[in-house]
This record gives sequence, structure tokens and C-alpha cells, in this order.
Amino acid sequence: MIKKVILAVLIMFTYAKIVGQDNSSITTKLFVYGGQLNKQFLKYTAELTGKEKPKIIFLPTATGDSDRYINYWYELCSDLDIEPHVLRVWINSYRQKESFENVLLKMDAIIVGGGNTLNMLAIWKAQEIDQALKKAYKKGIILAGGSAGSLCWFNGGTTDSRPKELSIVKGLSFLDYSHCPHYHSEESRRPLYHKNILTGKLGDGYACDDNAGILFINDKVKEAVTLDEQSNSYFVYKNNGKIEEEKIEAKILK
Repeated sequence: MIKKVILAVLIMFTYAKIVGQDNSSITTKLFVYGGQLNKQFLKYTAELTGKEKPKIIFLPTATGDSDRYINYWYELCSDLDIEPHVLRVWINSYRQKESFENVLLKMDAIIVGGGNTLNMLAIWKAQEIDQALKKAYKKGIILAGGSAGSLCWFNGGTTDSRPKELSIVKGLSFLDYSHCPHYHSEESRRPLYHKNILTGKLGDGYACDDNAGILFINDKVKEAVTLDEQSNSYFVYKNNGKIEEEKIEAKILK
């Protein structure tokens, strides 16, 4: 009897260990870029899935589910070998019978569009989409986005989501850094980002020009990509009371 109990315990322990190894072996991938979505970044995201015809869903929450933005999404997808989807949040229970979480967890990749970061995050929290995205990330579903769609994944950064001036917004903290999109594209972004890091309002982080992006694998920088030689991504940090800015060497997407 004692031998049977010991054997059962050993089997349970071995099973738990195997399950733990399976969970820890999942690779997380997160691709961020400084500006709006374009065909090259969409193709790059699709390739990250490793699927022949990946299911990719677009979240236009930051523009209030703008029909114009959704039409642009479908235009980008029209001649690519992907299965495009859109997650609208302005819905009612009569028309949408499936939970946001169930929809997202069926995808191979999730792309978040630009717009008002603050409003987007507030809606996600109210609808528990933030929690669903966390589950998707831990499951190994590719996450991507630019502008509001890149800022949301970090600890925080500056946003134009409030009246009058750029201000700090807190992100989802999937990546333990600060972030600055539109780094050289908008005149006020770069100096304000430097100032906020120097004063401790933001931690060290990553900045992207509109046509440049960074791929993080398991929360670490894997590579940088760009559409042209003028657009870059940077690691920006405080060192002895001064700002250091390191350009990340990038490959040009075609």
C-alpha cells in the first residue's frame, strides 16, 4: 500500500514538472514600431507566426473603432496570405455572443492600431481586454502595434491623449521599460522623453521613429527593423545624470 502511495506521488510530481516545463518553454514575441501600421510591418508580423495563413486580428480601439481605419486594415490585408479579423469594442450583447477573450485566444497574432492611448487602455480595462491580452501573450500569440499600439505594452511613456500638451500615461507593463513612439517624427517627443527619464518620471526605455520597429522575444530585444536608412530605433537611458542614446542596428524590410 505504501509503495502504491509513493508511486502515485512520484507520478503526480513528474506530471507537474512536465507541465511546468511546457509552460516555461513558450516563446513570447512582441513587435513594436513608432508610427502607423503599413504593409511591410504587417508582413513581418505575419512571418513571426510561422503559419502559412495566420489568423491576425486588428484592434482599432484607440480610434473608437473607426470605419476608415478598419477599411484601411482590410485593404492592407487584401493581397496577403492571411486571415484578417477585427475586434470591435463598440458592440452589444445581442450582436456579439462570444467573449473578447475567446476571440483573441483563437488568433495567431494581434495588432493594435494608433490613436488615443489613454481612452483605449480605459476601455480595455473596463472590458477586461487587458487581461485577455496578457493571456494571449503568455500563450505565445504574437502581439504588435505602433503609436498607441506600441506604447500600451510598456510601463509608460508620453501621450497626446489629454488636452493641451503631451503627458505621461501608464501602460500594461508587458515590457519592463518606458517607450517613445514618433521619436524624431514629432519635434516635441524626443526632448520631453529625455527630460522625463532624467527627472525619474520615466525609466530607461526604447524609442522608435515612425518607420522603425523592434522585435522583443521573451521580453528581450531580438532585432530592429526599418523601412529606410533614415528611420531608427534607440535604447535611451540615464547615465551619471546625462541621457545616453544608443542606436540599434536594423535590417531594412522590403
